[in-house]
Amino acid sequence: MMLSTVLNERQTEIWRAERRQIERLLELLAGWDASQEDLARLREALAQLDELFLLVVVGEFNSGKSALINALLGEPYLAEGVTPTTSKVHILRYGERGPAELAEDDIWVIRFPAEFLREINIVDTPGTNAVLREHETVVRDFVPRSDLVVFVTSADRPFTESERAFLEHIRDWGKKVVVVINKIDILETDTAVQEVTDFVAENARRLLGADPEIFPLSARLALRARRNGEVDEEVWRKSGFSTFQRYVLNTLNQAGRVRLKLLSPLGVGLKMARDYDTLADERLRVLQGDLDTLNVVEQHMGLFREDMASEFGRHLSRIDSLIYEMRLRGEEFFDEHLRLRNVRNMLNSRRMREDFEHNVVANTPELIERQVQEVIDWMVERELRQWRFVADQLGRRQEAGVLRDAAQEASSGFSYNRRQLLASVGGQAERVIAQYDKTGEARRLAESVQDSVAMVGLVEAGAVGLGLLVKALLAGAAADVSGVTGILAAGVLGTLGLTIIPYRRRQAKQELKAKTENLREQLHQVLNDAFEREMEHATDRLREAVAPYSRFVRSEYQQLETVRESLAEVMTELRRLQARVESLPARNPR
Repeated sequence: MMLSTVLNERQTEIWRAERRQIERLLELLAGWDASQEDLARLREALAQLDELFLLVVVGEFNSGKSALINALLGEPYLAEGVTPTTSKVHILRYGERGPAELAEDDIWVIRFPAEFLREINIVDTPGTNAVLREHETVVRDFVPRSDLVVFVTSADRPFTESERAFLEHIRDWGKKVVVVINKIDILETDTAVQEVTDFVAENARRLLGADPEIFPLSARLALRARRNGEVDEEVWRKSGFSTFQRYVLNTLNQAGRVRLKLLSPLGVGLKMARDYDTLADERLRVLQGDLDTLNVVEQHMGLFREDMASEFGRHLSRIDSLIYEMRLRGEEFFDEHLRLRNVRNMLNSRRMREDFEHNVVANTPELIERQVQEVIDWMVERELRQWRFVADQLGRRQEAGVLRDAAQEASSGFSYNRRQLLASVGGQAERVIAQYDKTGEARRLAESVQDSVAMVGLVEAGAVGLGLLVKALLAGAAADVSGVTGILAAGVLGTLGLTIIPYRRRQAKQELKAKTENLREQLHQVLNDAFEREMEHATDRLREAVAPYSRFVRSEYQQLETVRESLAEVMTELRRLQARVESLPARNPR
């Protein structure tokens, strides 16, 4: 019998809404990073909406689970053992007696012609806390499929630590739980029975957050009371079984079963949504740390550029000072040499040029080259320091992000991709550091500056070394000086007379100022262009190395925010449906 065939209009509306939300959650998680096991549980929850009510009996090994079911059937139909010999789940369904049928892995179907089994399937599970730990795994995996869990504990060892842990697992799935305290016949007095019942009730209330129905009974006495088709009323009364039987067969009527049936997939869906919302939140925290690291790296690169600009500006100022000091020496040179008393020396243009180069130009080219080389060395060192900083930051991120379930995360696409990218980018940074040739990088950058000087046409191509290039430029000014002084000396001896000397001295100073200013501006342009290219080259290399990791982090962060929004919407709808189901009547109308 399909559940949908016994629902009224209100129940059918809820049933359809549940299917839509579970299907939406299934689609959402399938498109993200959910495990196949969890997706299978959601599909099972959907399938359960179309199946009979499923009552699952769980408990520790030798607590009397099979005996409890046999007492419901009225005869010892299921095998009872004193050792945990099977890891199989048995589903008891209505039908003629016969051999067990394999339904799926480790799940067998047994049939029995009890009338109540037409509407209820009962599941007998392996005992928990057994020597064979796979038994407990089988039971834990089956709990999400249940509509009602009958938790069986034994009166001689009620509510053990392993039972507490297992009840927590059941609670997390949002399942309805009733507790059976079996084997009360081993307790000597009613007071002892009440003490055990109170103890179990208090612990169950604390653990489940609600007061579950509790049934103290003896399944063994209940079976003995109905032996050979007759009922021993005294033994039956002592067994305390009638209250539990009445709950299963009468109190848990169709309306109550429908209510629990509709609540069951909601509990599964909410647990799944909560678990993956927690996982998404944990991953977002990891990714936020990654984003913070990327921002730190980006800020560091910005500071690198600022420091470079500041340091480069200081070196340019020193170059300006060198050129200015040379100009001052030139003006002093003109004041001293362009005089009437020096006419004889002025006629010797070669001597004047040599004096100008020695006293005015002096070691200015070498000093300028030294300033440029200093900033080149500084820049190369700073770039290497940038790579070390990036490698250090990424190394720290590789150690971060240990998420809640390490076993699950180890195989997830998120963790694998993140680890691979961090290892790849970090490895690239380490290789750059290991292979970084500071001397070679400095030589390359110096050659770039020299090529830039040559390309703007300041000197002939073929000059070697920045100092020689600058010297060649300044030698042109010296040649101009020797030419001017030669002409000036000839004019003094000729018709121009003495009045030309002050004029030509002022003119020489102006021309020297113009030439040195032009030299300064052209050096600024060449050096600025060269170092700007180099800064772009350095930062581009770093950004390109980090780019795959950066793209992954930003893409995952955006996807996770979308997933969390969708999960929040689904959880809101599931809780709303849960409230609607809980408002349904728990009993059939009379």
